[in-house]
Amino acid sequence: MKLRKVQGKLKVEHSIIDGLRDLLEKLLNDNPEIRSIIPGVIRPVRDAKGKVRIRVTVPVTNGWKAIALSAGARQELFVSTAWTQAELEAAIARAETS
Repeated sequence: MKLRKVQGKLKVEHSIIDGLRDLLEKLLNDNPEIRSIIPGVIRPVRDAKGKVRIRVTVPVTNGWKAIALSAGARQELFVSTAWTQAELEAAIARAETS
């Protein structure tokens, strides 16, 4: 599958869970410090209900790994940024509330 890019920062290799794409695009538009977001594998879970929530989990080589929960599914996200975990969580909270 050919790698598709949206605005050069959201790299889409897999499908994206419902409602997540708009949130990620808002996060990227409002925060130029985020170099890219790469959505990963989607897995079904029981506790993912309601609107999209993103939780930052662990550091990776060039940023952070996060988990998005919505519509009975969870999706891994790899966020490339130099921000600390607290800075990234604050930016995600701003994007989720607006």
